[in-house]
Amino acid sequence: MKTKLALGAVAAAIAVFSQGAFAQASSPTRAEVKAQARTAVKAPAGEAPMASGPSTSSNTTRAERKATTKASLKSGDSQPMGDASNKEGKTAPSTASTTTRAERKATTKDAIKAGDVQPKGEATTAASSAKK
Repeated sequence: MKTKLALGAVAAAIAVFSQGAFAQASSPTRAEVKAQARTAVKAPAGEAPMASGPSTSSNTTRAERKATTKASLKSGDSQPMGDASNKEGKTAPSTASTTTRAERKATTKDAIKAGDVQPKGEATTAASSAKK
């Protein structure tokens, strides 16, 4: 029994240490990492060797963008920010209520008096539900 336990412990230790060795073999060495860091520091800004892929920055200046936006607004090709109308100049249908606050309060008060609506803050009881 003791030999099986000892062999199992040895096998587990070998497995743990071998994983560490394999993981380090695939990663770059400390000297390679230091060399990459040195070249990155020496390279001009934006030209680091690790930077890859196409640039996403714009080729136009802010002043040029502002000028083209101002010209398109003046000619009517685009709309000002926050304008809710569409390209044909029609506004979106309004979802606002057509009744005033006073009218809504009056109709609610009448509905409460008629018993159609339960007053605010009152719980439904058996007696009030029997009236209906």
